[in-house]
Amino acid sequence: MGDLGRIQRLFQNAFRGDDRLCTNGLGCNNLGMEISISSMGSPTLTKAELSALLFEQLGLNKREAKDFVDAFFETMLVQLAQGQDVKVSGFGNFEVRAKSSRPGRNPKTGEAVTITPRHVIAFKPTVTLRGKINP
Repeated sequence: MGDLGRIQRLFQNAFRGDDRLCTNGLGCNNLGMEISISSMGSPTLTKAELSALLFEQLGLNKREAKDFVDAFFETMLVQLAQGQDVKVSGFGNFEVRAKSSRPGRNPKTGEAVTITPRHVIAFKPTVTLRGKINP
C-alpha cells in the first residue's frame, strides 16, 4: 500500500488542474517544470515514452514513472467502463455514448443485418488544444 499511496500522492500533486501554458506550449505541472517531448524520435507518444519523460524530467525513478502512467490510464479506464465521462482540463473530454441498434448491410454479401446496440467513447478537444493544433 505504501508504493500505491505514494504514486497516488504524486499523481494528485503533479496535475492539479493548472491551466497556464509554458513556453513550449504543452503546459506546466505544479512543480514549475516544463515537460518537453521534442527529443522523442517517433511521431507517436507511447506509454513507455511518457514514463521515460517522467523519469528524465521530473526525477521519478523508472518504476514510479511507469506506475504513475499506468495509474493515470487505469483511472480513466475505470471511469469510462462505469459509463462516466472523463474531463482533462486544458486537453479535452472523453465521454461514453450509447449507440442504438440500426439496420446495416454486409458489404461482402449485400445481406441486410442488424447492428447491435453498443457503447462508444467520443473525444472532444478543448478550445485550447484545438488552437494549438490549428494555430
